[in-house]
Amino acid sequence: MTVYFIGAGPGDPDLITVKGAKLVEACPVVMYAGSLVPKAVIERARDDAKVYNSADMDLNEITAVYEQAHAAGQDVARVQTGDLSIYSSLAEQARRLDALGIDWQVVPGVSSFQASAAALGQELTLPEECQTIILSRASGRTPVPEKENLKSLAAHEATLCLFLSASLINKVVKELSEVYPQDWPVAVVEKASHPEQRILRGTLADIAEQMKAAKIRATAMIIVSKVLAIDDFVDSKLYDPTFSHACRKAKVIDSE
Repeated sequence: MTVYFIGAGPGDPDLITVKGAKLVEACPVVMYAGSLVPKAVIERARDDAKVYNSADMDLNEITAVYEQAHAAGQDVARVQTGDLSIYSSLAEQARRLDALGIDWQVVPGVSSFQASAAALGQELTLPEECQTIILSRASGRTPVPEKENLKSLAAHEATLCLFLSASLINKVVKELSEVYPQDWPVAVVEKASHPEQRILRGTLADIAEQMKAAKIRATAMIIVSKVLAIDDFVDSKLYDPTFSHACRKAKVIDSE
């Protein structure tokens, strides 16, 4: 018996991986985060599957389902949004399973920061401009370690993708404004990949007012990055004809 933690993706039911979809279809027990996982994903479950919505369950109740399935020799498809490596509660569930001697595996999914970049049609790294992406969140009811405060992260001028921070946009703007000028580019993608997806583009000076006017307070990715406003950048070396790598020899380009 195995508990399969499956990243269902950011919202579009077609963005679950083939492997994840097959497990949902096959497992006799399916548990899903009902507040965010699309119903179309769970509709893949077989007719006789036991289906649990974890939205109103606590960790003890979730663990009890795993124990019952283990006793019955039944695999569990534990379906959560995005990818399990980021803000997913995987660690605390896995710790319980390890203590119980129950096998578990992770099936990765598409994260909302990736879906947001796709919605923007934006590469989050650009050659010689930005080669780092920082995934973080503003400190609120769930605290963030002091060394990971937004001001210190902003000092790197990396692309900053903020999860779970839409309701804290004023705090985000205030802290980032201590490092960046007011015209620093910001984009907000609400419900990336959902049919009701919305995109806002602005700067530190106006993004909070834009979000307030649009009534965006949750389920939104905030991307803060200079790459959002850079059009003039050098090409990468990947397809540069004068650059050699393991799969291609450099060509001599006649300059005349």
